[in-house]
Amino acid sequence: MTDALVEDGFLILHGWQNHRPAGHWEHWLADRLTASGHAVDYPALPDPDHPDLEVWLAALRERVDALRGRRRTVVCHSLACVAWLHAAARGDVAVPVDRVVLVAPPSAGFLGRHPEVAAFAPPRVSAAQLSATARYVRMVGSDNDPCCPGGAAAVYAEPLGLPADVLAGQGHLGEDAGYGSWTSLLDWCVGRVDDAPIRSRAE
Repeated sequence: MTDALVEDGFLILHGWQNHRPAGHWEHWLADRLTASGHAVDYPALPDPDHPDLEVWLAALRERVDALRGRRRTVVCHSLACVAWLHAAARGDVAVPVDRVVLVAPPSAGFLGRHPEVAAFAPPRVSAAQLSATARYVRMVGSDNDPCCPGGAAAVYAEPLGLPADVLAGQGHLGEDAGYGSWTSLLDWCVGRVDDAPIRSRAE
């Protein structure tokens, strides 16, 4: 299939300790998008149990640069969200993508309690720096995420002026919360309405 025939290009980035298990919604999403004829990159980021920020940022730059399609969409979960914020703060996304969705970013307090990921502590990043990475950025989080007790909307979305979907009682939006599939996120990915709400898997 040539690039001219590919409708969209997607980059899906996982989080800490994620070895891309088949039961995770990211795997499910990658499979569904690929089956629909889209260009999908779902890489195994280096050393997910003991990630190195600089190594992950280098991988992010490489993968974003290689992304192709009429629309370029990046889907980040957990630690990948704060990696994207670091990239924004550094101006590492040379060519903005079309859309980014940040799903369940962990808080500074959570990261600081775990030496393996303490270096990923959220950087100082402005709304302007983040908007320079993508034409449209939104956030999805739960109101009881153990990795972000204050809630992603209050901790991240509001200070950065981002639209946010707050899902009730959905934890960290991973396998342990039952997110093996996520139809609403798939619908947003292939849809043409950027501000269409992303709902919980059960809705």
